[in-house]
Amino acid sequence: MTEQQQAEQTKQQAEVPAPVPQLPPRPEGQPFAPPRVDAPRPPKDRRVLRAALRWTAAVVAFAAVGAGTAYGITRMERTDVPGLATGSDGRWDYPELVKPPLPAGRPGPVAEANKSGTHYADLRELVLPAPKGAKAEGTLRGTDGWLATKDFLAQYTKEEDRKELGQTLTDYGLRHIAARGWTTADGTHTRVYLLQFDTAEVADHVLSDELTSYEAPRYQVRGGDVYERDLDFPVAAHVSDVHTAPIRETKPYGAEQVRVAYLSCGDTVAVIIQSRKGRALAVPFQQTVTLQGELLN
Repeated sequence: MTEQQQAEQTKQQAEVPAPVPQLPPRPEGQPFAPPRVDAPRPPKDRRVLRAALRWTAAVVAFAAVGAGTAYGITRMERTDVPGLATGSDGRWDYPELVKPPLPAGRPGPVAEANKSGTHYADLRELVLPAPKGAKAEGTLRGTDGWLATKDFLAQYTKEEDRKELGQTLTDYGLRHIAARGWTTADGTHTRVYLLQFDTAEVADHVLSDELTSYEAPRYQVRGGDVYERDLDFPVAAHVSDVHTAPIRETKPYGAEQVRVAYLSCGDTVAVIIQSRKGRALAVPFQQTVTLQGELLN
């Protein structure tokens, strides 16, 4: 066979169509199911690209949600955010404050009908309770909840001051002293004294003219040397209808710093003393003064 004849034979074989594959016979009564044709798989590099795109989208979504959450937290008060306790900004965790009930038909101390400003509720129930976790000072409970005047006067350094102040309290008709004290975990020692007089006019005079002047207290509290009016005490910490005179020991102070506040509301004067080794912190002092003022109001 010549080369030309072999070429023509090869061309004729290429032109013959390939046999069509036959489907297997279908059983009687069953519908015909087309053969499964698997789609070709994408190349490996495309699968990696798609996975990377999916992860990128997920990261962007989480970032957007996280940014929105962070913005929401910055717009909320600390007390509105679960898990952020108020103690982290220096405030103490006080129990819920509840004023004692008034006798039937008796008004509160700042009511217009109460001309003398009398606290008709039990004064012992108006002393601020200790914050949670604090160690109570049992000696300030006195007898039946009433503290002897000499125990209150012991908070002042000089003997002549104690004598003079004691006579002043007697002259102005001091009726009762209720007190409470505690020490918190950071070493802050707090003492709260409520002194009750006959009228609001007398109580206000004792605070303004006998215990304090505008610049400083008239008597030196034990533990400190020189005191001044605390001009950094915030306006927001003052309670309506409560006369508040905040005082602090000036620098340089010794081993500890002392803060004092005198309050008057109705017929009662409150004396709050806080001391702490190194420095007496402002925030718990302001908190304590405000809460005690709210109980008296």
